[in-house]
Amino acid sequence: MVEPLTKVVLNPVQRIIEEKFISLLRSCKSCERLYQIQAQIVTHGLQHNDFVAPSFIATCSRLGRMQHARKLFDQIPEPNTATWNVMFRGYSQNELHRDAVVLFGKLNRAVAMPNCFTFPMIIKSCAKSKGFVEGEEVHCCAAKRGFKLNSFVATSLIDMYSMKGCIEDAYKVFGEMRDRNVVVWTAIINGYISCGDVASGRRLFDLAPERDVVMWSVLISGYIEMKNMVVARELFDKMPNRDTMSWNAMLNGYAANRDVELFEKMFDEMPERNVYSWNGLIGGYVKNDLFSAALESFKRMLVEGHVVPNDFTLVAVLSACSRLGALDMGKWVHVYAESIGYKGNLFVGNALIDMYAKCGVIENAVAVFNCLDRKDIISWNTIVNGLAIHGHAPDALSMFDRMKSEGEEPDGVTFVGILFACTHMGLVKDGFLYFKSMVDDYSTVPQIEHYGCMVDLLGRAGLLDKALSFIRNMPMEPDAVIWAALLGACRIYKNVEIAELALQRLIELEPKNPANFVMLSNIYKDLGKWEDVARLKVAMRDTGFRKLPGCSVIECNDSVVEFYSLDERHSETESIYRVLKGLTVLLRSHGYVPNLTDVAQGI
Repeated sequence: MVEPLTKVVLNPVQRIIEEKFISLLRSCKSCERLYQIQAQIVTHGLQHNDFVAPSFIATCSRLGRMQHARKLFDQIPEPNTATWNVMFRGYSQNELHRDAVVLFGKLNRAVAMPNCFTFPMIIKSCAKSKGFVEGEEVHCCAAKRGFKLNSFVATSLIDMYSMKGCIEDAYKVFGEMRDRNVVVWTAIINGYISCGDVASGRRLFDLAPERDVVMWSVLISGYIEMKNMVVARELFDKMPNRDTMSWNAMLNGYAANRDVELFEKMFDEMPERNVYSWNGLIGGYVKNDLFSAALESFKRMLVEGHVVPNDFTLVAVLSACSRLGALDMGKWVHVYAESIGYKGNLFVGNALIDMYAKCGVIENAVAVFNCLDRKDIISWNTIVNGLAIHGHAPDALSMFDRMKSEGEEPDGVTFVGILFACTHMGLVKDGFLYFKSMVDDYSTVPQIEHYGCMVDLLGRAGLLDKALSFIRNMPMEPDAVIWAALLGACRIYKNVEIAELALQRLIELEPKNPANFVMLSNIYKDLGKWEDVARLKVAMRDTGFRKLPGCSVIECNDSVVEFYSLDERHSETESIYRVLKGLTVLLRSHGYVPNLTDVAQGI
């Protein structure tokens, strides 16, 4: 009788200790703190405890330390089902789907049994990792263990077969269900839509005994994906209990279809707005190249003050700043982003690197890059290309070496920057070595932009015949950019013969672009061939198109102003030209003579 009494006395104490450790693990926010808690857990002999071990693994998952979690898991003699499930969930949350599938294979040989929570996670991991064969095996396993009709398992199977493109198998799973709830109906409707069969999805939608806001949104999003905004709007107008998510879907649909007037109207009509609503408006303006409007909307968002921007908002705004060259605004956003907790954020950091590089402050771009704790391929590509474009070719090549030494594998975008750097430095031999390395060392198939860089490299080096030969041996048809690069090189080296050939190809590819005629006309002018200049002038006039004037953009008084040559649209035109005239007089008084060699007569 004494032994049972001892257990009764000891169990409550142990349970209090377990609860204490579980509470500490839930509040843990750093790896250092995690290791301290683990030391105490080991001291109390609870590292294999059925309650403490799952909480420890969950905390490892939250902190991205799945290897550490797996090490503890492998030491547990007989993990219970909850412990297996928390490992699967950790792998899934950290996008380590293949590891989850492999670990599930070991569960089949273990004492613990999978349950209705295990199978949906594994099926999802099979779909995410494209392990559809394993997914079918898990389907069989679930059926054998009596989970064939479970709604959670069935929904996961429908999603998996839909991702595979086997909508018939997905419908078979749906058809075998006895009790189909709204989630299952939504899954099969989404499956048909994701496979491009919106009509079948609509028929099932009409047959569904119950419809919730998610089902309505799925169908509306399907029509938006098809760019059928008319039907999407009809459904939206019929939709009961419209939530903010459904308003946002319509807003993004109009933005994606470049219907600025309607997405502005949709935003103004919204009864409630969250951060995703503002992101839809600002992102919509950016997608439609209305960058000034994007910045004005961001300012409006801050003034209204009801919603705090997230990283997507900041990235969209920084993108607009980079396209406008709005450096002061970009700097302000940089400071603001750090003040609301986005210092070190990878997405914001990449956008800042791009903004500073495109605004010409490459030193700031490098500083932001170096401050990033974690860098992805976009970080490396942005800084390498930024350095190359701004003439810091040696630094771009050094950054490329650093990229490789830190274990990041370059891709096609990286090599565009590297070849551009070689072009700036005239490194023809090195350029060809990098071009070859791209294929041999990194299995990256050169695209037309890489061939364009090589043509530009040869052309700038004066090797026009080799450049022409390189073009003729390309595995794809050269585009207008490649012929324009060759034509530009011909201008530098006064090669009329190849220039005329390049222009002929450009006329075939871009018959309505008068800028190509201007380039060859300048070559004729440099050589004093005025009759040929006149002939091109007539040919350009016969196209019926005029060369678009160049546009400059300046940041002034917290706004961005654009202007053309001889522009008179600004409200203070007279004052601007008066100041410009004064500056011109001042410059001439100091011996300045404008360079007019590139101004073709009458063109």
